[in-house]
Amino acid sequence: MPPRSKSNDASGGDAPEAMHNLARLMAMLQNDAGVRNNAPREHRFWKTQPVVQDGESTEEAQGPIHPPLPPDRVRAEAYPLPADFEWVTVDIESDAQLKEVYDLLSANYVEDDDSTLRFDYSPEFLQWSLRHPGYTSKWHVGVRVVSTGKLVAFIAGIPLEMRVRDQVFRSTEINFLCVHKKLRSKRLAPVLIKEVTRRCHLEGVFQAIYTVGSVLPTPVSCARYYHRTINAEKLLDIGFSAVPHGMSRAEHIRRFTLPDETATPGLREMTDDDVPQVSRLFRRYMARFEMSARYTDEEVRHLLLSGRGRDEGGKRVGQVTWTYVVADEAGVIHDFVSFYSLPSSVLNNPKHSKLNAAYLFYYATDAAFEEPLPKSDASGPSQLAQAKAEGVPAWQCSEMSALTPAEAADEDVAPWNTESAELRERLKERLNALMRDTLVIAKQHGFDVVNCLTVMDNALFVYEQKFGPGDGFLRFYLFNWRVAPIPGGMGARTGEAELDPAAKVTRTPVSLFGSGNGIVMV
Repeated sequence: MPPRSKSNDASGGDAPEAMHNLARLMAMLQNDAGVRNNAPREHRFWKTQPVVQDGESTEEAQGPIHPPLPPDRVRAEAYPLPADFEWVTVDIESDAQLKEVYDLLSANYVEDDDSTLRFDYSPEFLQWSLRHPGYTSKWHVGVRVVSTGKLVAFIAGIPLEMRVRDQVFRSTEINFLCVHKKLRSKRLAPVLIKEVTRRCHLEGVFQAIYTVGSVLPTPVSCARYYHRTINAEKLLDIGFSAVPHGMSRAEHIRRFTLPDETATPGLREMTDDDVPQVSRLFRRYMARFEMSARYTDEEVRHLLLSGRGRDEGGKRVGQVTWTYVVADEAGVIHDFVSFYSLPSSVLNNPKHSKLNAAYLFYYATDAAFEEPLPKSDASGPSQLAQAKAEGVPAWQCSEMSALTPAEAADEDVAPWNTESAELRERLKERLNALMRDTLVIAKQHGFDVVNCLTVMDNALFVYEQKFGPGDGFLRFYLFNWRVAPIPGGMGARTGEAELDPAAKVTRTPVSLFGSGNGIVMV
């Protein structure tokens, strides 16, 4: 967990206390999900795993550390657990089992040191994040107490196709690692990691991506949290914000004031009919980054639309994601932007019970390109689908893509760090307009704060849109994949460059002008 240090917000005054609390909470969220093993123990475990070790060069050979294994060379039995515990596969299609996961996370996942904030993952959020297209329930791993049947630990693997520079591979996004508070001494976390890894190997997947606040062997990228106050008065009322020295309460509230309505012509909520256009724009935009996820049309539909909630009596209930597009009069979509809801319970406060936080998710704009997206005449099944049809074993398909040739053709773009200054300036102007409206939308829907990382092109608008830097840093790790570090968008503030693993191998301060990290994880 990062130290609770003092910093400055975007307007130059003292950062509100809420930003420190939120940053600390999010740092704990990414610190092995609150599983507080000490650093030496964590390193003893990770030194036995196929990850880049401290001091190991990544400048030459890039790719898998260990080769794929056929199923008969993968451990067949589950790893042993302490007495009175048993492995289970959690069925998230079951409302009862989903509620068990929700209850476990709600009570044990992450809580700040002052016991004032606790993340509140809703069942709808868990369904949205865990039911990703192509998911397998085998990767939703739980531990129960044999005598009572109580669920006391959980870890999830979510399928994710990745591109790291010019290499593509199938991977697992590891998330929601949680162990009951009373069982932290049982050393269940490393066993959970090994067991979900074993299950992934049996399905022919040998790489993974995960994020942690602390430093393990060895980060491939590092980004910083930024926070934009929306409801300054509420944050002050519940004691998570303090008026900066030399500023009145009214001045503090006024500096975060937003318009009541959006200003971008053609801005509207995304619909299912928009998926083909949004998907092409999305893939093209993300291909600019050195590390990014690769999504099919089906996955884009799931990520951006499946969390919209349900209508009950004219009111949308259980909404997790908000996605908006900008379309011209001819119906051509030029931009989209999305965010998701992850509230925190406010503990022991007589006036407020919930802090409504929005997290910036994926976005894209054609302002990043000199020419319109050309039509593709590519056709046929994906490389992965073709291999499966021909009976190729799954373990031999770990570096085959699920994108069709037409979908893959959208990615023929130049890298972000080769873009001209004129293009970057145009992109910056467009993103600032989009993010101003995104903040207005968040305000309209009752959010108190909007959070983001310095990944993607966020460095182009955080200061202009009055996001304040937090104390939280998020480090990205790749399992069984060696690659030179990737800039995470830091470097603009004192001391940030020292925390960026890419700074040691990057000759120019590219982090001041963007990020090569295009990964956004929930």
